[in-house]
This record gives sequence, C-alpha cells and structure tokens, in this order.
Amino acid sequence: QVQLVESGGGLVQAGGSLRLSCAASGRTFSRYAMGWFRQAPGKEREFVAAISRNGGDTRYNDSVKGRFTISSDNARNTVYLQMNSLKHEDTAVYYCAAKSGGGYYYAASAVYEYDYWGQGTQVTVSS
Repeated sequence: QVQLVESGGGLVQAGGSLRLSCAASGRTFSRYAMGWFRQAPGKEREFVAAISRNGGDTRYNDSVKGRFTISSDNARNTVYLQMNSLKHEDTAVYYCAAKSGGGYYYAASAVYEYDYWGQGTQVTVSS
C-alpha cells in the first residue's frame, strides 16, 4: 500500500508557473512508477506525465511537452510536476498516481495501469 498526497495547486494567470508535489508514504517509493493525470469538468481523466521507477524514462502528453517537467526525489519520497507557460486549457484537478511493479525503465501513461491515486489538487489558470 502507498498513500499519495498532492499539493501546490492554486490560481495562476496564463503564462505563469506552478509546481505540484506528490508525497508518498507506505511502501518503498522506488518500487513505483509515478504519473500525473488531470481531469477537467465534464471530461475524462487524461494522462499528463509519467516517470519510470528508476527515473530513467519520462513520458508526456503532447499538449504539455516543452512546458511541463516531471521529476522524482526518492530520498524525499516525492514526485514533482513543474508547470510553466500555463494555459487556460490546463485548468483541471491534477492527480498523482503510483504503479506498482513493472519494468524499471517503463513510464506508464494509461489510467488503468495505476494502482494508487491521490485526492487531487485544483489548478486554475485564468486567461
């Protein structure tokens, strides 16, 4: 079992930046590949970014490439999502997720691949 708690969301103007954090507790953090997803009102949850268990592979949704960066700090059991050049369409609830098992170099991008989810943090970008 692992528990995930997101923080860092808020209200920001278009073009601004935010950094989301996801603190994990429970089993050894390095056992998990980690991902960020988001869900806007009336829409399905969508993949944003993922990082493999060993941090060696990252994957991004095309809509955030070049603007968002995922990273992990195993010593702090924390994964981050640095979001720059934010757009109104980035407005959503952002969720952190953990995937147990799998390859060390595999960054999963599908909702069904993840086993544990945080409660989410709201990001609102004003235009």
